[in-house]
Amino acid sequence: MLVAFSVAPSVSDAEGGVSTAVAAAVRIIRESGLPHHTDAMFTTIEGDWDECFGVVRRCVEALSEMSPRVSLVLKADIRPGRTGEMTGKLERLEAALKA
Repeated sequence: MLVAFSVAPSVSDAEGGVSTAVAAAVRIIRESGLPHHTDAMFTTIEGDWDECFGVVRRCVEALSEMSPRVSLVLKADIRPGRTGEMTGKLERLEAALKA
């Protein structure tokens, strides 16, 4: 499964930023060992149900220690038996664009 998610605290720093809190979440993601990709809006991880949602939960819990309220936006592509879809989906898209 692929899970794209964004997690952020409700309380920002003095300049309105959340990068310190988001860095805490990204650190958890990287330490998980799951394939992942982070961009300006979301992080996508790939694994099975328990792996992915375990990482999401740990990220939310870490931010909960920094803020009384946490926002989570999540989208999942659940396709049992498939792996390598972080790149596979893009490869199929590029092939379709060339056709």
